[in-house]
Amino acid sequence: MNKIYVVGMGPGNERYMTEEAKDALNYADVIIGYTLYINLLGDRYQDKELLSTPMKQEKERCLLCFEKASMGKTVALVCSGDAGIYGLASLILELGKDYPDTEVEVVAGITAATSGAAVLGAPLNHDFCVISLSDLLTPWEKIEKRLRSAAMGDFAIALYNPSSHKRADYLEKACNILLEYIDGDRACGYVENIGREGTRAVTCSLSELKDTKVNMFTTVFIGNQGSRIINGRLVTKRGYQVE
Repeated sequence: MNKIYVVGMGPGNERYMTEEAKDALNYADVIIGYTLYINLLGDRYQDKELLSTPMKQEKERCLLCFEKASMGKTVALVCSGDAGIYGLASLILELGKDYPDTEVEVVAGITAATSGAAVLGAPLNHDFCVISLSDLLTPWEKIEKRLRSAAMGDFAIALYNPSSHKRADYLEKACNILLEYIDGDRACGYVENIGREGTRAVTCSLSELKDTKVNMFTTVFIGNQGSRIINGRLVTKRGYQVE
Protein backbone atom coordinates (compact mmCIF):
# COMPACT_ATOMS: atom_id res chain seq x y z
CA MET A 1 0.00 0.00 0.00
CA ASN A 2 1.20 3.55 -0.76
CA LYS A 3 2.24 5.56 2.30
CA ILE A 4 2.04 9.18 3.44
CA TYR A 5 3.32 10.37 6.80
CA VAL A 6 1.81 13.64 8.04
CA VAL A 7 4.59 14.90 10.27
CA GLY A 8 4.39 17.52 13.01
CA MET A 9 7.90 18.97 13.01
CA GLY A 10 7.51 21.19 16.07
CA PRO A 11 8.97 24.70 15.81
CA GLY A 12 11.39 23.49 13.14
CA ASN A 13 14.60 22.97 15.07
CA GLU A 14 15.55 19.29 15.06
CA ARG A 15 15.91 19.34 18.87
CA TYR A 16 12.15 19.76 19.13
CA MET A 17 11.22 16.90 16.79
CA THR A 18 10.06 13.61 18.24
CA GLU A 19 11.99 10.46 17.37
CA GLU A 20 8.89 9.26 15.51
CA ALA A 21 8.94 12.41 13.38
CA LYS A 22 12.65 11.97 12.59
CA ASP A 23 12.06 8.33 11.67
CA ALA A 24 9.25 9.27 9.29
CA LEU A 25 11.43 11.85 7.56
CA ASN A 26 14.23 9.31 7.27
CA TYR A 27 11.88 6.71 5.75
CA ALA A 28 10.47 9.17 3.22
CA ASP A 29 11.61 9.38 -0.38
CA VAL A 30 9.83 12.71 -0.82
CA ILE A 31 9.29 15.52 1.71
CA ILE A 32 6.59 18.06 0.90
CA GLY A 33 5.62 21.20 2.80
CA TYR A 34 5.15 24.94 2.92
CA THR A 35 8.32 26.65 1.66
CA LEU A 36 9.32 27.99 5.10
CA TYR A 37 9.00 24.56 6.71
CA ILE A 38 11.13 22.89 4.05
CA ASN A 39 13.80 25.54 4.61
CA LEU A 40 13.71 24.95 8.37
CA LEU A 41 14.68 21.32 7.84
CA GLY A 42 18.18 22.49 6.93
CA ASP A 43 20.73 20.27 5.22
CA ARG A 44 19.96 16.96 6.87
CA TYR A 45 17.40 15.83 4.31
CA GLN A 46 18.96 17.28 1.15
CA ASP A 47 19.28 13.79 -0.29
CA LYS A 48 15.46 13.56 -0.41
CA GLU A 49 13.19 14.93 -3.10
CA LEU A 50 12.06 18.22 -1.51
CA LEU A 51 8.92 19.89 -2.83
CA SER A 52 7.10 22.97 -1.57
CA THR A 53 4.06 25.09 -2.29
CA PRO A 54 3.39 28.64 -1.06
CA MET A 55 0.80 29.69 1.50
CA LYS A 56 -2.87 29.24 0.53
CA GLN A 57 -2.05 26.19 -1.60
CA GLU A 58 -2.69 23.65 1.14
CA LYS A 59 -5.05 21.51 -0.93
CA GLU A 60 -2.60 21.44 -3.81
CA ARG A 61 0.13 20.42 -1.38
CA CYS A 62 -1.92 17.49 -0.11
CA LEU A 63 -2.85 16.36 -3.62
CA LEU A 64 0.82 16.46 -4.55
CA CYS A 65 1.45 14.03 -1.70
CA PHE A 66 -1.08 11.56 -3.11
CA GLU A 67 0.35 12.00 -6.60
CA LYS A 68 3.87 11.15 -5.43
CA ALA A 69 2.60 8.27 -3.26
CA SER A 70 0.78 6.79 -6.27
CA MET A 71 4.19 6.51 -7.95
CA GLY A 72 5.25 4.13 -5.19
CA LYS A 73 7.21 6.71 -3.21
CA THR A 74 6.99 7.09 0.55
CA VAL A 75 5.95 10.67 1.26
CA ALA A 76 6.28 12.89 4.32
CA LEU A 77 4.08 15.99 4.51
CA VAL A 78 5.59 18.34 7.08
CA CYS A 79 3.60 20.79 9.20
CA SER A 80 4.87 23.11 11.91
CA GLY A 81 3.98 22.22 15.47
CA ASP A 82 1.54 19.31 15.48
CA ALA A 83 -0.09 18.36 12.18
CA GLY A 84 -3.43 17.81 13.91
CA ILE A 85 -3.52 21.25 15.57
CA TYR A 86 -4.18 23.88 12.89
CA GLY A 87 -2.22 21.64 10.54
CA LEU A 88 -3.03 19.59 7.45
CA ALA A 89 -3.89 16.27 9.07
CA SER A 90 -7.64 16.80 8.72
CA LEU A 91 -7.44 18.01 5.11
CA ILE A 92 -5.30 15.14 3.89
CA LEU A 93 -7.52 12.61 5.68
CA GLU A 94 -10.59 14.19 4.03
CA LEU A 95 -8.95 13.98 0.61
CA GLY A 96 -7.76 10.45 1.34
CA LYS A 97 -11.23 8.99 0.80
CA ASP A 98 -10.52 9.26 -2.93
CA TYR A 99 -7.22 7.39 -2.60
CA PRO A 100 -8.08 4.04 -0.98
CA ASP A 101 -4.71 2.55 -1.95
CA THR A 102 -2.81 5.12 0.11
CA GLU A 103 -2.33 4.80 3.86
CA VAL A 104 -2.05 8.07 5.80
CA GLU A 105 -0.28 8.02 9.16
CA VAL A 106 -0.33 11.10 11.38
CA VAL A 107 2.86 11.66 13.39
CA ALA A 108 2.46 13.84 16.49
CA GLY A 109 4.58 16.93 16.99
CA ILE A 110 5.15 19.57 19.67
CA THR A 111 2.69 22.41 19.20
CA ALA A 112 3.40 26.06 20.03
CA ALA A 113 1.07 25.99 23.04
CA THR A 114 3.22 23.45 24.85
CA SER A 115 6.65 24.54 23.61
CA GLY A 116 5.82 28.19 24.34
CA ALA A 117 4.36 27.32 27.74
CA ALA A 118 7.63 25.64 28.70
CA VAL A 119 9.56 28.80 27.84
CA LEU A 120 7.20 31.00 29.89
CA GLY A 121 6.92 28.66 32.86
CA ALA A 122 3.63 26.80 33.38
CA PRO A 123 0.76 28.92 32.00
CA LEU A 124 -1.38 25.95 30.91
CA ASN A 125 -1.14 23.84 34.05
CA HIS A 126 -4.91 23.68 34.51
CA ASP A 127 -7.86 23.51 32.10
CA PHE A 128 -7.02 25.52 29.01
CA CYS A 129 -8.11 26.15 25.44
CA VAL A 130 -6.33 27.15 22.24
CA ILE A 131 -7.90 29.76 19.96
CA SER A 132 -6.58 31.01 16.63
CA LEU A 133 -7.21 34.67 15.84
CA SER A 134 -6.86 34.05 12.11
CA ASP A 135 -10.15 34.64 10.31
CA LEU A 136 -8.87 33.27 7.02
CA LEU A 137 -10.93 30.08 7.45
CA THR A 138 -13.04 30.97 10.50
CA PRO A 139 -15.45 33.92 10.68
CA TRP A 140 -14.46 36.56 13.22
CA GLU A 141 -17.91 36.30 14.81
CA LYS A 142 -17.16 32.68 15.74
CA ILE A 143 -13.71 33.58 17.07
CA GLU A 144 -15.26 36.31 19.20
CA LYS A 145 -17.81 33.84 20.59
CA ARG A 146 -15.04 31.43 21.51
CA LEU A 147 -13.07 34.17 23.26
CA ARG A 148 -16.09 35.16 25.32
CA SER A 149 -16.83 31.54 26.23
CA ALA A 150 -13.23 30.91 27.27
CA ALA A 151 -13.23 34.02 29.46
CA MET A 152 -16.54 33.12 31.10
CA GLY A 153 -15.31 29.57 31.71
CA ASP A 154 -12.09 30.86 33.35
CA PHE A 155 -9.88 28.85 31.00
CA ALA A 156 -6.21 29.61 30.62
CA ILE A 157 -5.93 30.56 26.94
CA ALA A 158 -3.27 30.15 24.28
CA LEU A 159 -3.76 32.40 21.27
CA TYR A 160 -2.35 31.35 17.91
CA ASN A 161 -1.92 33.68 14.92
CA PRO A 162 -2.39 36.83 17.02
CA SER A 163 -1.27 39.22 14.31
CA SER A 164 -0.24 39.66 10.68
CA HIS A 165 0.21 42.53 8.26
CA LYS A 166 -3.49 42.42 7.40
CA ARG A 167 -4.61 41.72 11.00
CA ALA A 168 -2.37 44.13 12.90
CA ASP A 169 -5.05 45.00 15.48
CA TYR A 170 -6.52 41.54 16.09
CA LEU A 171 -4.70 40.94 19.38
CA GLU A 172 -5.96 44.31 20.63
CA LYS A 173 -9.51 43.37 19.54
CA ALA A 174 -9.25 40.02 21.33
CA CYS A 175 -7.94 41.65 24.52
CA ASN A 176 -10.78 44.18 24.49
CA ILE A 177 -13.27 41.31 24.36
CA LEU A 178 -11.54 39.48 27.22
CA LEU A 179 -11.42 42.67 29.29
CA GLU A 180 -15.21 42.66 29.35
CA TYR A 181 -14.94 39.59 31.62
CA ILE A 182 -11.40 39.65 33.02
CA ASP A 183 -9.60 42.25 35.14
CA GLY A 184 -6.83 44.16 33.45
CA ASP A 185 -4.22 42.91 35.93
CA ARG A 186 -4.69 39.25 34.83
CA ALA A 187 -1.29 37.57 34.43
CA CYS A 188 -0.37 37.02 30.77
CA GLY A 189 2.67 36.50 28.56
CA TYR A 190 3.87 35.79 25.07
CA VAL A 191 6.74 34.04 23.32
CA GLU A 192 8.26 34.99 19.97
CA ASN A 193 10.14 32.61 17.66
CA ILE A 194 9.66 29.54 19.84
CA GLY A 195 12.51 27.08 19.37
CA ARG A 196 14.20 29.27 16.77
CA GLU A 197 16.88 31.92 16.75
CA GLY A 198 15.77 35.01 18.65
CA THR A 199 13.37 33.30 21.07
CA ARG A 200 11.96 35.93 23.42
CA ALA A 201 9.55 35.51 26.33
CA VAL A 202 7.69 38.36 28.05
CA THR A 203 5.28 38.40 31.00
CA CYS A 204 2.74 41.18 31.38
CA SER A 205 -0.79 42.05 32.45
CA LEU A 206 -3.81 41.77 30.17
CA SER A 207 -4.01 45.57 29.98
CA GLU A 208 -0.36 45.73 28.92
CA LEU A 209 -0.89 42.93 26.43
CA LYS A 210 -3.68 44.90 24.76
CA ASP A 211 -1.22 47.60 23.76
CA THR A 212 1.53 45.20 22.66
CA LYS A 213 2.50 44.72 19.02
CA VAL A 214 3.39 41.13 18.20
CA ASN A 215 4.37 39.33 15.00
CA MET A 216 2.96 36.25 13.30
CA PHE A 217 5.58 34.03 14.98
CA THR A 218 4.24 34.83 18.45
CA THR A 219 2.10 32.67 20.73
CA VAL A 220 0.15 34.53 23.42
CA PHE A 221 -0.90 33.17 26.82
CA ILE A 222 -3.67 34.54 29.05
CA GLY A 223 -3.83 33.09 32.53
CA ASN A 224 -6.90 32.12 34.54
CA GLN A 225 -7.92 33.50 37.95
CA GLY A 226 -5.26 31.40 39.64
CA SER A 227 -2.39 32.45 37.38
CA ARG A 228 0.48 34.48 38.79
CA ILE A 229 3.82 35.88 37.63
CA ILE A 230 6.38 34.25 39.94
CA ASN A 231 10.06 35.16 39.59
CA GLY A 232 9.41 36.29 36.05
CA ARG A 233 7.59 33.09 35.05
CA LEU A 234 3.90 32.80 34.17
CA VAL A 235 2.42 30.12 36.43
CA THR A 236 -1.14 28.77 36.44
CA LYS A 237 -1.70 27.00 39.73
CA ARG A 238 -2.90 23.41 39.68
CA GLY A 239 -4.47 23.66 43.14
CA TYR A 240 -1.80 22.07 45.35
CA GLN A 241 -1.58 23.41 48.90
CA VAL A 242 1.80 25.17 49.12
CA GLU A 243 1.44 27.07 52.37
